[in-house]
Amino acid sequence: MSSKTTHEIDIVKVPVSKIDTIDFDNLTFGTTFTDHMFVCDFREGKWQKAEINPYAPFLLDPSAKVFHYGQAIFEGMKAYKDDNDDVWLFRPEENFERFNKSAKRMAMPEVDEEIFMSGLHQLIDLEREWVKKGLGNTLYIRPFMIAIGSGVIAAPSTQYRFMIILSPAKSYYSGEVKVIIAEHYSRAANGGIGAAKAAGNYSAQFYPTKLANEKGFQQIIWTDDATHTKLEEAGTMNVFFRINDTLYTAPTSERILDGVTRKSLIDLAKRDGIAVDVRPVLVEEIIEAAKDGSLKEIFGAGTAAVVNPIVGFSYQDTYYELPKLENSLALQLKDKLTKIQYKLAEDTFGWTVKI
Repeated sequence: MSSKTTHEIDIVKVPVSKIDTIDFDNLTFGTTFTDHMFVCDFREGKWQKAEINPYAPFLLDPSAKVFHYGQAIFEGMKAYKDDNDDVWLFRPEENFERFNKSAKRMAMPEVDEEIFMSGLHQLIDLEREWVKKGLGNTLYIRPFMIAIGSGVIAAPSTQYRFMIILSPAKSYYSGEVKVIIAEHYSRAANGGIGAAKAAGNYSAQFYPTKLANEKGFQQIIWTDDATHTKLEEAGTMNVFFRINDTLYTAPTSERILDGVTRKSLIDLAKRDGIAVDVRPVLVEEIIEAAKDGSLKEIFGAGTAAVVNPIVGFSYQDTYYELPKLENSLALQLKDKLTKIQYKLAEDTFGWTVKI
C-alpha cells in the first residue's frame, strides 16, 4: 500500500543534525529523539497551520488545563526500513482511528485525517536517516495531544496542541518477564476510559506496578474491576494465553485497549490455522491449566514490545513457572509479524504503508 499526502506544512530545519552523535547500538527506549517535531494547534474552533520545527521544549501557562484536568492522549507507532532503504509504516490508519476515539472520549477535538497523515509522512520522510535497517531497529512514533488552554476551571479546554515526536528504538522489554495477577488494583472500569490511550490510564498503573517490582515481578496482569476474576491486560500490553494448542485472549471493551498488534496476531494465527478463542478468560481456568500442565504459554502483545513471552506468574502468593518451549507460538507469531513489518515476507493483508 502507498499513501501520499500533500497537506501544506511550514518546515523549519535544524542547521546541523545531531544524528552523528547518537550511539544507535546502545539506545534506551524512548529517551533519544530525532531533530524535528510536528506541531499543530487547535484554536477558535479549528486546526491552525501545521509546522515541523526543530525538536525543542516549549512554554505553557501554569494554569494550562493539561496540568490540572489531565486532558492528554497519545498513540504508539513504529516505522521500519527495509533492505532497499524504503521506510514503511504498519497499519497507520488503525492508530489514527483509535487516536480520534480517545480524543472523543476525553472531550478533545478530533484531528483531521489529512493533518495526522501528512504530519506523519512529512516528518518521517525528513527524518528517514534515523530509521536504521535490520530486525529490531525501528523508529518509535509518538503522536499526542494535550490541552493548552489556561484556567483552573473544571471544564474542557478550548485550545489544544497536537504533536508528533520520533525516537529511534530497539526492543522495549529486555530479559525475562514475570507477572503477578492483580487481586485488588484495577487498570480500568466499565464506563471509564480504559479503552482510550489517555495519559492517566498509564500513570494509574505506576503504583501497583511499583509494588509488583518490589516483589520481583516486572508487570501485572490486570483483572476486571468488579470481581477480579477475569484476566484483561498485561502491563501496557494485550495478553494471550495458550492452553494446549488454542490461543485465548479477552475481547476488547470499555476496559481493554483495542490493540493493533493484538488484532494483527489474531489475523495471522487464523490465517495459519492456529485456533483462537476471543472470550473472557478466567483466573481460575488459568490456574487449573497451570496445575494440570495444559497451560503452555502466556505472552503480551503491543507496539513497543511486539510480542513478549512471560516465563511465569504469581497469584495469591503462589508462583507458577511456565514450560520452556523451543518453538513457541509467541515467537512464531512474532517472527511472522516482524517479517511483514520489515518487508521480508509478503504482506497479503495490505498492512504496510510506504513513506
